[in-house]
Amino acid sequence: MRYSIRKAFTLLSMLSLTYSCENNNTDINKDAVSIEEDPYRGIRTPGLKAEILEYDKTSMENWKLGNSNDFNEFYFINMLNNPFEPIVIVYRQEGSSYNIKKYKFYPIDSEHTDILYSREYYIERTTKGWTKMKSLGPMFDRDDWGIMTLNISKKGTIVIDDAKNGDVIRISRIKNGIREEPRPLGEEINTGKWTAHPYIAPDESYLIWDSEREEGYGGADLYISFRQKDGSWGKAINLGEKINTKLWENGARVTPDGKFLTFSRSEEIVRKDGTSYWAGNGQWVSTQVIENLRPKE
Repeated sequence: MRYSIRKAFTLLSMLSLTYSCENNNTDINKDAVSIEEDPYRGIRTPGLKAEILEYDKTSMENWKLGNSNDFNEFYFINMLNNPFEPIVIVYRQEGSSYNIKKYKFYPIDSEHTDILYSREYYIERTTKGWTKMKSLGPMFDRDDWGIMTLNISKKGTIVIDDAKNGDVIRISRIKNGIREEPRPLGEEINTGKWTAHPYIAPDESYLIWDSEREEGYGGADLYISFRQKDGSWGKAINLGEKINTKLWENGARVTPDGKFLTFSRSEEIVRKDGTSYWAGNGQWVSTQVIENLRPKE
């Protein structure tokens, strides 16, 4: 997606005054982009059956200019319109136009919101605002991998998928203060087609991902594996008919407060000319569905 420099600077000027005021008061700046105590703002929350997740996707309110003095690259951050997916839009000048990319960044949980992660990148909040995107380094920032989702636990364990190499899910732990090379998880996780979009619990007690398997309900289903006492991952458990359907369920994440599981439900629509596109919507459900499946001690 490309915008002319004139259009990009029009957007920049719309928020420049807000940005300037915020950075003259670090307390205001920090509060303005923190996760709210009540992130749902009147949205009716679901129970044990998945429901459509509805929120205002069109409002321009709450967009903040990132901490950038470089007009060759600047960005906007919104952590409030969608209480579950902090959005970062990056404008990078390429010749006479700006290339625009949209990233979905996530915190580990509601207690760790000063660093947000997206694929092989992260951003940090400082007293002057948010930094530019930083790479996690050559261990993850690789041309031969196709990372769609990166997720990290409180202990620093990272899980990633890889669309370029058989849709495999890999894990990387920190051992004796040193990060280990990402390695593929076992067959209890990496079985079936389209195995992707991993989510590891902040306490590492379970892993959720999506995959198309013979015993599933149709397209890709959501599965969960619980961590065993010996550190291994347990047998994959299908999240069941109240969540999975004949359509494609994918991209599961738990809200930062741990109360709800969000995911996408989509289907491929074929046009009259034979081309196709994917359409769907966000879903959410109480995380009690996870607790109901958790093995009893």
